[in-house]
Amino acid sequence: EVQLVESGGGSVQAGGSLTLSCQASRYFYSMAWFRQAPGKEREGVAAISGDASTAYANTVKGRFTISRGNAKNTLTLQMNSLKPEDTAMYVCAAAANSMTPEFGIRADYNNYWGQGTQVTVSS
Repeated sequence: EVQLVESGGGSVQAGGSLTLSCQASRYFYSMAWFRQAPGKEREGVAAISGDASTAYANTVKGRFTISRGNAKNTLTLQMNSLKPEDTAMYVCAAAANSMTPEFGIRADYNNYWGQGTQVTVSS
């Protein structure tokens, strides 16, 4: 059974930083972070492929960094210069097939999902 377990969420003031982690039960070539705020659609935040290529939503480009941990089944999201509009449930996802991050950042290309970790940014 595939498991994706997120951690690292919390509350922070605007301008602050948080680091999210996702522990997967096995290695996936393509992984991504998504977020969903109440009343809004799920948004692809960042994706990474096995060759370390990455893709980011325009809303987070230059502020967030996706990477893999030393254990390749660990995914991290470093979030800097956080804004109140970054407040959301952040969810880790993985694709059953290998793909470039431009596809991996789309929800319909991912097959496995974690439960999420809440990030709240106050002004």
